[in-house]
Amino acid sequence: MIYTLTLNPSVDYILGLDEVNLGKLNRTKTEAKFPGGKGINVSRVLCSLGVPNTATGFIGGFTGTYVKDYLTHEGIEAAFVNVSQDTRINVKLKADEETEINARGPEISEKNVQMLKEQIKNLTKEDLLVLAGSIPSTLPESIYEEVVQICNERGVEFVVDAEGDILKRVLPYHPFLIKPNHHELGQFFNKEIQTCEEAIIYAKKLIELGAKNVIVSLAEKGAVFINKEKALTASVPVGQLMSSVGAGDSMVAAFLAKSTVTGNLEDAFRYSVAAGSATAFSIGLGSPQKIEELLPQVQLKQS
Repeated sequence: MIYTLTLNPSVDYILGLDEVNLGKLNRTKTEAKFPGGKGINVSRVLCSLGVPNTATGFIGGFTGTYVKDYLTHEGIEAAFVNVSQDTRINVKLKADEETEINARGPEISEKNVQMLKEQIKNLTKEDLLVLAGSIPSTLPESIYEEVVQICNERGVEFVVDAEGDILKRVLPYHPFLIKPNHHELGQFFNKEIQTCEEAIIYAKKLIELGAKNVIVSLAEKGAVFINKEKALTASVPVGQLMSSVGAGDSMVAAFLAKSTVTGNLEDAFRYSVAAGSATAFSIGLGSPQKIEELLPQVQLKQS
């Protein structure tokens, strides 16, 4: 079973406007709301691709009930730890530019943390855990490291989609997959990365630091896949950017959906690039139909 961990879920309220006028009344043209959070996005894409999974993390209040009910309705098992305060609401403004207003999130007690750790301790070698997203300000920055230590003790493979110091802490525990974008990769090494060739150089360093597989996305410039055996670059499909929210999460989900079934990492990488583009060209997460439509445009090259 694949489990996803979202420490600070949200209800994402997406508003479409022609333009945003600060200090004035603004009226929306479109509105949508979805359960948000990187791990939750991974769960939703996995489910759409027919892969059973369980979502966990912390939720609370009426917004937490919305998140849980939404996921359950989609067929995702929800095993969240309940907290006393409301799950946050994040506002996404879609106009000539994308603007995001992300709330802080609820307080999380030490008792809540211990309940989550007990969940993780019940995982087995047959399971895989995806840790994705930021750490709430009420939790120590070491929480990801504490969780992956439990995974190592239990022989559980894990994926980490995080950046900066969080990533540095978990690399020595050998994550199955990490997926920075080129900005995050550049920040990690204090370098500016603009091309696939540059991304490959620094992705190889992440392998040396402990990662088993690395995907780096470079928006319209393509994507790269690195492990100890191979380095691949991928072209990306052409289309109209609708929203970048969830594109990276879709890549992680699609890679796992393919690799856990077939074991073919090249096919999994190609599929992940199509999935990321499918979401970027959609409002909300890309559909399986959209992924299949874009897949022929993704061409791989050995590097």
